[in-house]
Amino acid sequence: MTPIETTPEWSHLESLRITHGEFDLRGAFASDSTRASRLTFEAGDLTVDLSKHLIDDDILSALLEVARAADLKQRIEALFSGERINTTEERSVMHMALRSEPGDGYTVDGEPVVPKVHEVLDRMSGFARRIRSGEWKGFTGSRIRHVVNIGIGGSDLGPAMAYRALRSYTHPQIGVQFVSNIDPADLASTLARVEAESTLFIVSSKSFTTLETLANAKAARAWLVDRLGDDAAVARHFVAVSTNTDEVEAFGIETDNMFEFWDWVGGRYSMDSAIGLSLMVAIGPESFREMLAGFRKIDDHFRHRPLEDNVPVLLALIGIWYRNLLGLSTYAVLPYSNDLDRFPAYLQQLDMESNGKRTRLDGTLAGIDTGPIIWGEPGTNGQHAFFQLLHQGTTVVPADLIGFIEPNDEIANQHDMLFGNMLAQAEALGFGKSREEVQAEDVEERLVPHRTFPGNRPTSLIVAPRLTPSVLGQLIALYEHKVFTQGSIWGINSFDQWGVELGKVLATRVIGELTDGNEPDLEHDSSTNAQIRRYREAKRTAG
Repeated sequence: MTPIETTPEWSHLESLRITHGEFDLRGAFASDSTRASRLTFEAGDLTVDLSKHLIDDDILSALLEVARAADLKQRIEALFSGERINTTEERSVMHMALRSEPGDGYTVDGEPVVPKVHEVLDRMSGFARRIRSGEWKGFTGSRIRHVVNIGIGGSDLGPAMAYRALRSYTHPQIGVQFVSNIDPADLASTLARVEAESTLFIVSSKSFTTLETLANAKAARAWLVDRLGDDAAVARHFVAVSTNTDEVEAFGIETDNMFEFWDWVGGRYSMDSAIGLSLMVAIGPESFREMLAGFRKIDDHFRHRPLEDNVPVLLALIGIWYRNLLGLSTYAVLPYSNDLDRFPAYLQQLDMESNGKRTRLDGTLAGIDTGPIIWGEPGTNGQHAFFQLLHQGTTVVPADLIGFIEPNDEIANQHDMLFGNMLAQAEALGFGKSREEVQAEDVEERLVPHRTFPGNRPTSLIVAPRLTPSVLGQLIALYEHKVFTQGSIWGINSFDQWGVELGKVLATRVIGELTDGNEPDLEHDSSTNAQIRRYREAKRTAG
């Protein structure tokens, strides 16, 4: 595959960066009365306004040519056709099948996968209904009122984010907690809020060997058995999301209560698989399936719409313009919804674990920068924290602002205030406030520079009617496909995560050395060796 930066299309893009100079959003709007309407697009229930980005028709056309030079359409079809595009792990990437209709024809290595997906989905639905109705009883006969999901990474971030996002749809008598951190404070604080008799633990680990997850699961098991007095209680209070039948059975979980997913589902793309079991218990099978239908709307849009009005593609291309041509290394996601407070963290994993790569598919080093740094916080909280930098700082940070026409909670006119703030921030970031405008307000001259805003701070406005399960699915799929598009153009594998593995291997070694009393020779760097010795000495002193 030809590195994209060596193509004539990329050279043309670089020439536009030079000839267009500093983009003037004020001038662009003043000279084109149709700019907002031409650069606003629909994808499912999402309205996406891209008019406040630092692009014009020439730039957008050149970006689309870059996408064509990268064979993006062919890459999209390879994704949906089940080709092994995860080449370093020799796997297909078929998370779209998780939200498929029963008659869809997704295959992996020539084998249909949709029937298996729906078999697991039906089993999940039956189990969730038993928990929600009270039919499933704990070891002492109590109904389940607390669900604790034990996982990490993709086995935690997705369902945890979605549970908070869909708070308005959750069962009023069942609370869901999420434990992921190996820090004992995470599990201890969770166990302090629940009762053994009425708690169900869902252990989410494909291999059932993940260090952090299994440590927390074993500690939770010991806590449960200590309180209920019988190992047999485990079968009524633990279920597994895994593919490792032997380890699940050895833990004490009945294999009938093990829910499967597959190698063609990457962890950060798995919340709509059995990994979402805790979410399904919380919101119910019907709402969960509505969420899957939302994913599917954007899948269909991404696969079938032309590139020029394909919203995930356009968002990706604009991001490439900023990352590679304008040198903007960070991107903020700012949901104007408190229920989406974990959405930026979810997208951090989705984007940065997928495209935080320096090696191309062919093993050569990338010749241009890849994945941006993703961060964010809900509005209006962020306005009273870091928005100062967004407005007047020396670093330009493109941002997505996400809002909803209707609230899920109505208190006085507070939603009007929330939505109005979002629109006002996008306007202020885009157009700023000139020196002349400040002076016209009769401001003391020495304060004029301090009250001048440069503008030209780009934003997307992503607006939906309401935060529903379907809309949440659409938002997630929108970013999934944006990430895939950028990875395809950069020529990297968005579906492995070897960078995560090195730390895991070293951690296993270091953990053993922290607790080894035989003072073996330490073979790390001098800093790590010194810290290990300090830790050992502190433990010995503490007795």
